[in-house]
Amino acid sequence: MIDSDDGMRLEPAMPAHAYQTFQISMPLETHWRVATCAEVNCEQYLNGWRVRLDGLSVEDRWAIHRSGRRYVRHDIAEGETWLEFEAGQACFAAAEHRTPIGKPELFIVKGGDWRGNPRGEVRQHKYAEDWVDQFANHQDRVARAVQEG
Repeated sequence: MIDSDDGMRLEPAMPAHAYQTFQISMPLETHWRVATCAEVNCEQYLNGWRVRLDGLSVEDRWAIHRSGRRYVRHDIAEGETWLEFEAGQACFAAAEHRTPIGKPELFIVKGGDWRGNPRGEVRQHKYAEDWVDQFANHQDRVARAVQEG
């Protein structure tokens, strides 16, 4: 087993160049745009939200005060104060909201696996059907090789 970012991986039986990676991609830079809370049905925008004031940094408190967002302060007990923000206003993560712009996905086949693409092999299919066909043919070759031992 090999430690990895997502848990444990099996030790590969072959070098990286013996593998292929099939990927469908929608890069943020080319396939998405910044969206409003309303466009992405943001839960905080739709329902409002609460923030516990205690424990926030001075910078965060100042940012809330300067944000222009409407809220009600609730002093529950000593050391427990909440700010309740009403629905219908942008949340604090609004700048991170994205929505797809409708461009078709990129259908990519790369040489290699998670260890890299040592030969720099990259093919982008124009049509999804061609990518699916190459994937199916690849899977068939792998299944036959396993069957033959």
